[in-house]
Amino acid sequence: MSSLPSEALPTPSAALPGFRRVFTVVMLPMFLASLDQTLLAAATPAIAADFGGLADTTWVSLAYLLGAMVTIPLYGRLGDQLGRRPVLACALALFCAGSALGLAAPGMGWLVAARALQGLGAGGLMVLSQALIGELVPARERARYQGYFAAVFTLAGVSGPVIGGLVVQHAHWRWLFAGVLPIAALGLWRVLGLPPGARHPAPQGSGIDAWGIGGFALASTSLLLWLTFGGHRFAWVSGVSAALFGGSLLVWMVLVLQQRQRGEPLLPLDLLALRGMPALGLSVIVTAASMFCLIFFLPVYLQVGQGQSAASAGLALLPLTLGLASGGALAGRWMAHRGIAGTLPRWGLAWAGVMTGLLAWTEPRGLALGLLTVSIGLGLGLVMPTMQLVVQILGGQRHLGAAAALVSLARSFGAALGTALFAAAVFGATGHSGSVATTASGGIGLDPQLASAMHRAFAGLGLVLLLGAAIAARVPQVRLVDQG
Repeated sequence: MSSLPSEALPTPSAALPGFRRVFTVVMLPMFLASLDQTLLAAATPAIAADFGGLADTTWVSLAYLLGAMVTIPLYGRLGDQLGRRPVLACALALFCAGSALGLAAPGMGWLVAARALQGLGAGGLMVLSQALIGELVPARERARYQGYFAAVFTLAGVSGPVIGGLVVQHAHWRWLFAGVLPIAALGLWRVLGLPPGARHPAPQGSGIDAWGIGGFALASTSLLLWLTFGGHRFAWVSGVSAALFGGSLLVWMVLVLQQRQRGEPLLPLDLLALRGMPALGLSVIVTAASMFCLIFFLPVYLQVGQGQSAASAGLALLPLTLGLASGGALAGRWMAHRGIAGTLPRWGLAWAGVMTGLLAWTEPRGLALGLLTVSIGLGLGLVMPTMQLVVQILGGQRHLGAAAALVSLARSFGAALGTALFAAAVFGATGHSGSVATTASGGIGLDPQLASAMHRAFAGLGLVLLLGAAIAARVPQVRLVDQG
């Protein structure tokens, strides 16, 4: 046990009271960021009926995820250098602006732009909230509170489709943008009352890595455009396809070289050099990809494959919510009790993989669907609290922002990549346009071809989770040690 990495921090009695004072303040931005990732999931068929096909509405989700992903590393560095309160306040202001634009969006292009602006703010809400936990709480107590935060984060994310489905069923999807505005304004007011926190100025002359930000955004967007539009907007074997894929690959290569030459790089490549960090990042990517595929596409499948309403399709994700929240809370308590972290993700991913395979092959309904989704959620819920704690301890106090950014970046990249790959498997591989047929009552019509394609994609998702379990077995164990 003595060879395990550990972290020495102040005693719980010195740090915990301050944490309790700001718990709700930090939780609110995290809740908003997680909720808005999935709030439109059950509403996408209704948006498709207003503005375009289902294949295009994939970008309503992807724009948000991309906006968050490209800013997460920036927020992590700025929070370390300038203090986390003022940077978090700026992130909340951007989020409010995007919500207002989405409320008034006249078409699909404006809606996608609004979601991207929301995402630019949401990247800061996610990473800075996690960093504040690490700043205020000692390691052993942090394990328990990471479990609570993971439960809140997961509850908000999976409640998004439930709330969205109910709103769409009884009102209109635009109310989903209107509803978050007062909550975001309240969060901004509360955050401004926090102390600025510790600052760790960057070396003189390092500045903001504009080239890194631009390169990361260009490389990620090109790759996701190639995945989501290939097969229905352009042929996989075509000039457009080759340009997008080749251009993305080239930019990624140049970006890695540029980041290695910077003293304060945008991407946390220094953390990735630590033992076990690549496996940790890949495990988070697999977990996030799987979770968001289920959140975004299961409500769509239930509407076009089983004829359920938007409200019932959203409510069908409640068991997944319960499983994810329970898994996160159990992981936090288990780590706090045992004093070590790092072993749970492999078992959680393996269990989720088996259950997702059953989901694909059995076409479950009602109680059977609920039992499978709660089981999947329980397995996935064991991963994120463990990974957050392991990366913070390995990164150390000075790099808490960069460490939180690494997990948040992997999570956002996984969510975007998983969404794009699932859309490619459903729309691109089959050539389906994603067009939506509406019934006389305004509901969404059945589409057996699309439902069959989703079953195959869910089967592939189960295999990816089993691969993720093998990768997670290489994540190191760490000890949770407080200084007496």
